[in-house]
This record gives sequence, structure tokens and C-alpha cells, in this order.
Amino acid sequence: MTMTSIINEMNKLPLTEKLLLMKKTLDAINKEKQQLTANAADTLYNDYKHDKELTIFTQIDTDSFYETR
Repeated sequence: MTMTSIINEMNKLPLTEKLLLMKKTLDAINKEKQQLTANAADTLYNDYKHDKELTIFTQIDTDSFYETR
């Protein structure tokens, strides 16, 4: 199925079904994004745990921040 055919079929639906389709689509996108983020975090965990150069600036996380104007 092509994007064009999906859109054409969607345009045939009543508004309530279009809204439901949009909600389910957004839910699926958010779930996929969450999974990709979790996979990326898992992949990088050991790097951040063992490579001090990646976490060097966390030493200043508790320092006060002064914005310049």
C-alpha cells in the first residue's frame, strides 16, 4: 500500500474514524520512539559507565549557574 492510497482511503472515512486513526497512529509513533530511545540508552550505557571523558562535566552539575546578560 502506498502513502497516496492510504491517504485516499483515509479521506473516505468519517471524521470520528479519522480522529481515531490519527490517535492510534500517534500512539504507535510514540511507542516506537520510546523503544528507539531505550535501545539507544542501552547501547550507550557501558560507554558512559566506563569512559570518564564522556561524563567529565557531570562533576560540575551541582555548581551554581549564573546567566550572563
